[in-house]
Amino acid sequence: MKISNNWLKDYIKTDLKIEKIGEYLTDIGLEVEGIEKYESVKGSLEGIVVGKVLTCEPHPNADKLKKTTVDVGNGKVLNIVCGAPNVAAGQIVPVAVVGTTIYKGGEKLVMQKAKIRGEYSEGMICAEDELGLSDDHGGIMILDDSYKIGDDFAKYFELTTDQVYEIGLTPNRTDAMSHYGVARDLHAFLSTNQLNSEFEKVVSKPLNIEGTTDFQLEVEDSELTPRYIGAVIENVKVGESPDWLKNRLKAIGLNPINNIVDITNFILHGLGQPLHAFDADQIKGRKVKVGTVKEGTKFTTLDGAERTLNGTEIMIKDGENHPMCIAGVFGGENSGVSADTKTIFLESAYFNPVAVRKSAKFHGLSTDASFRFERGVDPNGVRIAITHAISLIEEISGGKLVGQLLEHYPKKIEDHYVILRFSKVEQILGTKIHREKIKEILKSLEIQVLNEIQDGFEISVPAYRADVTREIDVIEEILRIYGYNKIDSPQKISFTPVRLSFDDQEALENSWARTLQSNGFSEVMNNSLTSVKDETNAVKLLNPLSGDLAFMRNSLLEGLLENADYNIKRKNPDIKFFELGKIYYKNEGKYDERKQLAMLVSGRNVAENWLQPKSFTNFYFLKSYVKTLFDQLNFAIEEKSLEDSRFSDALEWLSQGKTIARLGKVAPELLKDADIEQDCFYAEIELENCQSLRSKENLKFVDIPKFNKIRRDLALLIEKNVSYSDLYKAARKNPSKYLRNINLFDVYEGKNLPEGKKSYAMSFELLNEEKTLEEKDITEVMNSLIKTFQKEFSAELRG
Repeated sequence: MKISNNWLKDYIKTDLKIEKIGEYLTDIGLEVEGIEKYESVKGSLEGIVVGKVLTCEPHPNADKLKKTTVDVGNGKVLNIVCGAPNVAAGQIVPVAVVGTTIYKGGEKLVMQKAKIRGEYSEGMICAEDELGLSDDHGGIMILDDSYKIGDDFAKYFELTTDQVYEIGLTPNRTDAMSHYGVARDLHAFLSTNQLNSEFEKVVSKPLNIEGTTDFQLEVEDSELTPRYIGAVIENVKVGESPDWLKNRLKAIGLNPINNIVDITNFILHGLGQPLHAFDADQIKGRKVKVGTVKEGTKFTTLDGAERTLNGTEIMIKDGENHPMCIAGVFGGENSGVSADTKTIFLESAYFNPVAVRKSAKFHGLSTDASFRFERGVDPNGVRIAITHAISLIEEISGGKLVGQLLEHYPKKIEDHYVILRFSKVEQILGTKIHREKIKEILKSLEIQVLNEIQDGFEISVPAYRADVTREIDVIEEILRIYGYNKIDSPQKISFTPVRLSFDDQEALENSWARTLQSNGFSEVMNNSLTSVKDETNAVKLLNPLSGDLAFMRNSLLEGLLENADYNIKRKNPDIKFFELGKIYYKNEGKYDERKQLAMLVSGRNVAENWLQPKSFTNFYFLKSYVKTLFDQLNFAIEEKSLEDSRFSDALEWLSQGKTIARLGKVAPELLKDADIEQDCFYAEIELENCQSLRSKENLKFVDIPKFNKIRRDLALLIEKNVSYSDLYKAARKNPSKYLRNINLFDVYEGKNLPEGKKSYAMSFELLNEEKTLEEKDITEVMNSLIKTFQKEFSAELRG
């Protein structure tokens, strides 16, 4: 947001320097990101003097050039080569002498003594466009006899220079989205810190009303339009704005259009209240209606685009219900002021912020007006703004207000009632501020103290502070004006650690995140808004920011693939990512959401080095990390194959009938869509199911066993269709209390084995915590396992 220092001085008087004002504005939360100089004429005509052409002869070496001598005062006569067709002896002209900088078309040119076709030239006789006075380049400027030879040319013009603050305003500070609002905030700080400042509160202007008007106003819904004021102004002469008004707007980057539109922009950026001027002769039925129209109605806006209305927009309509304007957002094609306009209908209103925001987002429109209406303008400033605008229109365009203001304001918008406790102020700020100082700060912020209570104040916060509705908001305001720099940081910081319960899901997520990070994974956070191909069960936003962000994500995979693609294209192909986030979907017409931990791996599984051969991640590499996470929990896992279009090969893990994880190789179609040419492996863990199934018993540490574990190996010849999972489950059913760990350490298929057979080598660890295991106990367990494998899988022992 740009704030003109000259404009700011219309509302606040202070002897502070520009840099100091910028510093104080930053201190109170209106961060000044830079200060730029504005000049109504670039260079301010510095170095341009009034001269008189004494002689003018053809250039001996160029047909289109002239040799002139020019008197620039103080007895100095310059030789200047000029190419203008209208230069002649006896003319009074503006001259740029050597050393002067002129700006033409954005280019900077410094005058130097130069030789042009063999003749010396000591400056330049200027045209209007070369001085920045207009775009005219038909020839040099010829001045009249009122200009005195040798004078600074600038003294004959009312040039404006200004300093413009670039303020990085936070979206909640609607109250400061104007020069008046910034001045009010600055004065609050200066006055409470005993710095010189004069500020006068803006009030409504008295109105001179002539005659009556037959215009009528009808507001259909007071919830959508709590306050609306209209004024009919006749005998308007639409034309160019005066220089002072144009310079005000140009300083903050706005192009002047005409006096009426410029006045509405002046009020918008001056007082913060958006206004709209209609050509009253285009309003059919001499009636303005504020309400909604039928869904599907076509409406062409000022930019020439035809838009289809959704039926919820607040619309300004004429007496025949034809829409003229999307209220608070954008005007209609035929409703604006033109050069032929004689009578205007001027609008000032307070529209429902939520309704305006929905309309602006639905139609993809963002205007200065919608930006303010969406956040809530000052409902008490509606009348003030329109009276100031009427006064300016009468002064500049000659218009006259006809009839009383047409106003709809059935229920006053009340200020915010808040109880402020001194103990809470001290607790939050960490320091004690005297209650009289607090009262002084509140008064400077126009916050009224209604009643003094034992530990604080009952206060009334003005309605224009839409962001200050709670006690904590008021405390922030007090600190902002009191000064953040006055709060000393404590020498010691103390805190009380809180132990999360074992079954706390957040603790589980943090534990898993730390495990993955310690194993080389990087955490990512992706946008939950996305686009989808299949909308069947997708959750669509009513007012999306764009077509690419129209749905809530129903999987974390797409975001992780985008992360992988971004890294791969930047020569970082070894991917180990995880994300904790929610997915959203429709289930039998109802909306639902659940939280997942997603993991994606791709590329090499170890960094390239001379010692180890190049190896790449695979399904089992990912599966090992998923198993590492589940080892922290205490429940049995069932594994089965999974049919999922996202995977080419996949498994599903279940416990007690609930899905706890899905993992597999990402389908080639998805990799192609993501522009990834290397294999990727993905896993997603259902956090809520894991949390509900995990053991509620506290983990306990036990001593290292006093007796050694005993290991025995079996090499089994089995059918190819038998999986290790089948053997593992069968072994786990063994009733022996000594069997602890089971592992597969070798798989062999190929030569020297019967057709359709394979070999699995498995290890079994046995332990008796009370004494050393005897051979007979070991033999009993192993024989039991062999019998099970032979009976259930027809397994044979290999020698």
